[in-house]
Amino acid sequence: MPITTLDPRTALLVIDLQAGIVRLPLAHPADRLLERTRTLADAFRERGLPVALVNVAGAPAGRTDRGSFDSAGLPDDFAELVPELGAQDDDIRVTKVTAGAFSSTDLDAILRAAGVTQVVITGIATGSGVESTARHAHELGYNVVVVTDAITDRDLATHDHSVQNVFPRMAETGTTADVLALLATSHR
Repeated sequence: MPITTLDPRTALLVIDLQAGIVRLPLAHPADRLLERTRTLADAFRERGLPVALVNVAGAPAGRTDRGSFDSAGLPDDFAELVPELGAQDDDIRVTKVTAGAFSSTDLDAILRAAGVTQVVITGIATGSGVESTARHAHELGYNVVVVTDAITDRDLATHDHSVQNVFPRMAETGTTADVLALLATSHR
């Protein structure tokens, strides 16, 4: 469903735009995704709306078919947020060790304390961190928007499946331009 409105207290959630992930082979160019996310972050900041920068520094201990997460072989800067985000001192910072940004973090409490009722999500990976965050946000009762031209995955089919089949069940979707247009008319 296309984006219909932005609540008065809407937050931008930026998922895993960090050194070790944006360097991976991705279905869409990382530079375009970073540019769009930065444009959104700047627009949210200009309007005094919260921006949450989320990075991942591990994984849950449970077994998977792909094996367990081993941080020993990762580059030292793996979890560092990329400078292209233009991080500000008053941005919310969340480090997670799960796919989604809400499990085992204080993100929900921070957003609720700020009166946030809606989240707009960008980032990597569409079928993992972005989808898990969107699902959990929806289950927590937030209105959810996924910015379809500011997300990507390593696998195009996974990305397309989430955008076409998963997000419409829990979120409204739209482009960076759609969100900026709504910000311009509803959050002057």
